[in-house]
Amino acid sequence: MLSCRAGYARWVNFEHQYFLNVLAFSMFLNTLTPKFYVALTGTSSLISGLILIFEWWYFRKYGTSFIEQVSVSHLRPLLGGVDNSSPTNSNSSNECKVWRNPLNLFRGAEYNRYTWVTGREPLTYYDMNLSAQDHQTFFTCDSDHLRPADAIMQKAWRERNPQARISAAHEALELEDCATAYILLAEEEATTIVEAEKLFKQAVKAGEGCYRRSQQLQHHGAQYESDIRRDTNVLVYIKRRLAMCSRKLGRTREAVKMMRDLMKEFPLLSMFNIHENLLESLLELQNYADVQAVLAKYDDISLPKSATICYTAALLKARAVSDKFSPEAASRRGLSTAEMNAVEAIHRAVEFNPHVPKYLLEMKSLILPPEHILKRGDSEAIAYAFFHLQHWKRVEGALNLLHCTWEGTFRMIPYPLEKGHLFYPYPICTETADRELLPTVFHEVSVYPKKELPFFILFTAGLCSFTAMLALLTHQFPELMGVFAKAVSLLHRSHTLSSCLCKSNPQ
Repeated sequence: MLSCRAGYARWVNFEHQYFLNVLAFSMFLNTLTPKFYVALTGTSSLISGLILIFEWWYFRKYGTSFIEQVSVSHLRPLLGGVDNSSPTNSNSSNECKVWRNPLNLFRGAEYNRYTWVTGREPLTYYDMNLSAQDHQTFFTCDSDHLRPADAIMQKAWRERNPQARISAAHEALELEDCATAYILLAEEEATTIVEAEKLFKQAVKAGEGCYRRSQQLQHHGAQYESDIRRDTNVLVYIKRRLAMCSRKLGRTREAVKMMRDLMKEFPLLSMFNIHENLLESLLELQNYADVQAVLAKYDDISLPKSATICYTAALLKARAVSDKFSPEAASRRGLSTAEMNAVEAIHRAVEFNPHVPKYLLEMKSLILPPEHILKRGDSEAIAYAFFHLQHWKRVEGALNLLHCTWEGTFRMIPYPLEKGHLFYPYPICTETADRELLPTVFHEVSVYPKKELPFFILFTAGLCSFTAMLALLTHQFPELMGVFAKAVSLLHRSHTLSSCLCKSNPQ
């Protein structure tokens, strides 16, 4: 009984002390002037505004909320959260493989000239680093150290400084006729396409000699098998770039013949995607029958798709009806079979890469295409539209048909994108990869599907607006807001007092 009375006495003492503290705090609030409330609300508005600006900048640059990212990355593990990585995430990462751009420009004759004129760097460090890895994979082999010129070029492909690479190529040519040295000079030192073509013609002679020697020795051991593989890659690369030089210099028929011969001579090297170069050249010649023949071979369900394949197929279907297409007439009488086929082809292409129409319709400005692209991403859309916009303009009414029908694709695709309609669901990792491939300094990366604003941006926007309104009202009506603040504190004090009295008098 005594212990219960002692406990009750301690409880009453605690409640009394708590009541005195609340009373002192309420008296302190009553002594505050309106200037204090103006400063308080103004400072709160300023801080929340700065947080809002930073969150918005971070979201536009990286596509996510900084507060959310920090919470998931650092706070969640401390609180015992588990990262639920599903198999679909791993599959989407596999879909986000970066590919060599089949129509990539020449670094010296085109990319560097753009830099000289505009002062902008069209290529990102990530893109150039991928090119360096490609060069080391295609143009080097394990036996390079046995040949002095190839040993020099092996180091040159790893060199980051362009001038050091060019100097190494000249050094290799002083030792012998080295095909890879000619390639490097044609790609990076030549300032015009004509100069690049001359160097590639010299590279063909050296490359064919090495290829013939490797063919004779390929069955003598594993070392010679790697040699023939490297020499084949070098020769195919040279001939393909020579064909691209002819195309850029206006000799399109010659370029088509060179590409066809190359595809017949090396039919298994599909990794270079030479058929996409061929399609673009045939479209330039307006040889639509041959374009259809190439599509019949490569637009197969078992083969990987690309924007070039899908949109070229759509262009051919649109060409059959676009010159007479009228949206008003189609809405009255309905779509004919040919028009329906064209619309379905456009919907198929847009589902594969939804970024392309804005560039073809010139709703978004083009930049120079990168050396690598991400299929179904903004980088692939830029690369396709950069070379194929002229072919769409050449077909009368094709862009008008695209303008009237492309947005209808999104009504057919489930949302959220848990599954696709004709293709696999659109991968969620394209935005991150495209931000690495494209120069975001002067290009706004196209994002699909459009991301909703993160909660923390909406929260900070509301907080900033609310505190700014309070600061404005306190500044304009200081006496009224002071009375309001005192009334709130008085209400809080009376509520606290009543709760303390209820606790101190138990039933």
